[in-house]
Amino acid sequence: MFTKILIANRGEIACRVIATARKMGIKTVAVYSDADKEARHVKLADEAVHIGAAPSRESYLLADKIIAAAKQTGAQAIHPGYGFLSENEAFAQRCEDEGIAFIGPKAHSIAAMGDKIASKKLANEAKVNTIPGYNDAIAGPEQAVEIAKGIGYPVMIKASAGGGGKGLRVAYNDKEAFEGFASCQNEARNSFGDDRIFIEKFVQEPRHIEIQVLGDSHGNVIYLNERECSIQRRHQKVIEEAPSPFISDATRKAMGEQAVALAKAVKYQSAGTVEFVVGKDQDFYFLEMNTRLQVEHPVTECITGLDLVELMIRVAAGEKLPLSQADVKRDGWAIECRINAEDPFRNFLPSTGRLVRFQAPEQTMFQSDTSKKLGVRVDTGVYEGGEIPMYYDSMIAKLIVHGTDRNDAIAKMRAALNGFVIRGISSNIPFQAALLAHPKFVSGQFNTGFIAEHYGKGFAAEDVPHDDPLFLVALAAFMNRRYRARASGISGQLAGHEVKVGEQFVVVALGAEGQNQHYDVTVSDFEDKSGSSAVTVSGKSYQISSTATLGQIRVQGACNGQGFTAQVERGAGKNPLALRIAHNGTQIEAMVLSPLGARLHQLMPYKAPPDLSKFLLSPMPGLLVDVAVQPGQKVQAGEKLAVIEAMKMENILFAAQDGVVGKIVASKGESLAVDQVILEFQ
Repeated sequence: MFTKILIANRGEIACRVIATARKMGIKTVAVYSDADKEARHVKLADEAVHIGAAPSRESYLLADKIIAAAKQTGAQAIHPGYGFLSENEAFAQRCEDEGIAFIGPKAHSIAAMGDKIASKKLANEAKVNTIPGYNDAIAGPEQAVEIAKGIGYPVMIKASAGGGGKGLRVAYNDKEAFEGFASCQNEARNSFGDDRIFIEKFVQEPRHIEIQVLGDSHGNVIYLNERECSIQRRHQKVIEEAPSPFISDATRKAMGEQAVALAKAVKYQSAGTVEFVVGKDQDFYFLEMNTRLQVEHPVTECITGLDLVELMIRVAAGEKLPLSQADVKRDGWAIECRINAEDPFRNFLPSTGRLVRFQAPEQTMFQSDTSKKLGVRVDTGVYEGGEIPMYYDSMIAKLIVHGTDRNDAIAKMRAALNGFVIRGISSNIPFQAALLAHPKFVSGQFNTGFIAEHYGKGFAAEDVPHDDPLFLVALAAFMNRRYRARASGISGQLAGHEVKVGEQFVVVALGAEGQNQHYDVTVSDFEDKSGSSAVTVSGKSYQISSTATLGQIRVQGACNGQGFTAQVERGAGKNPLALRIAHNGTQIEAMVLSPLGARLHQLMPYKAPPDLSKFLLSPMPGLLVDVAVQPGQKVQAGEKLAVIEAMKMENILFAAQDGVVGKIVASKGESLAVDQVILEFQ
């Protein structure tokens, strides 16, 4: 076994590998860029080597520097994590040539699966289902019909040079195939100057389901069940779960056996994932193979009780797999939410900066101890006070839960999201809460088009309706009473002007443009229960108990006998006197006033926010890589104004309306803060 390994990665996956290496008694070496010198993975590793500047192309993608770091520190093996060099066949071969073990598959396996055409050919040879299609030139509509009948309806008729929806038809019968071919050919000729058409099987209501495989150097390959990865936004996975709520045991077995056959065909050694598209009738077809550890591997670890990182290390050291296919378990249900640094209310724009507060839910399962079952696990590479740099991907953490069944896992995840405190940057937690509460998700009736179908126009606060909105009002009143009770006990108060706790309040829920809602609330303490109060809102009663203290954001307690976790902050929003209450993805800002205070508050004039339409503001922190206009230039709505780079993505800013550019305020190459002025209009 190795005594020291180097992790050629950063963030949560580097920390994940370190956890297992430490359990196995293996020393670890971290590598880091300028941006990561204070990163968590650097602090956790036994040694750390600086490898370059912040951009990954000048650090984490430099094979020479990583190999040199391994030699310098005496590391016998390199774990590449995911991303960066993990599926780079040249890097895997280089490690082998240098006498360093690559904790992953051999270079020939990476090469075979990295080429889409070659991998499909290999899959066919291994008798793995591939999407039926016809890619040669089709003479005319009559031949198109014969091909379509041979493939089996429905089929997709696509222009070879198509794009933007042009030159694409779905045909369900001979007539539609005949007419669709002619239409596609005409559109393609007129739009692209290229009338070549191909036909392939159309997978209805497609799901993205993947099979985890594991192979060793002794010819053994097993599959570790499946993961459901259909909840995607712009082809990026958002929620993953294991097992899938959709496929049958027979389909699971068939997919697993085909995945093993493909892995054996390329003499696969290590952990890998075979991805399939699965239709509504459980027909499944090979998409691609990922020759590395997947981001979502923890859900498989939960239901199988296996440590995939440990198995990768043992296989790389030449050991045989310690289990057979018959030994693979499937216990309970696991779900993973990717917690990303992005603002779902601003079209998921990246959010970078300092983590002013970072309090993950209490963990009861851990990365390197997969024997711990049924609970919460957090895989992260960040810490409170640390920075989320703009040079890498947007993942803050992976939140994983393991339940007895799917409903239990969903309930655990919703509670865990409620208790995940992130401040200083925005996160997608409200969006995750909305997805978990959606009836279609809860019932398991979804496919890869779920987010596009239900949130195609973006995400707004009203997309997360609370099942009991008056609970948020009651909680605001309850917490306010606790604050007042504490204040009333402070000594040295002026006689006759002491703080009185009171029982009658008005909760003012602050709305847009001064459209506030008022609720008459009564709060009275139970004499026999410390920390428990009876709260009445609009005739509805709540018995709330909690030991939460002043200034504690995460509030845990019980309401009418049911446990809850919520977040409560004073002055976190636009009004410094208001409480911000968040629960199950819904958030309100509320002022808790005396009846007299509420009447006086209603007399206050509404102060409209300033008009910012004459300014182009940066919607996110990032690097201003281009300003596409000049002072005095006339622009039309939709015209490109500037480009900001953040988290490996370029974001183009367009004019919202016609106008004339007045003054350019920010300079190309400048690092921008959120809402910083880039330019002014006349």
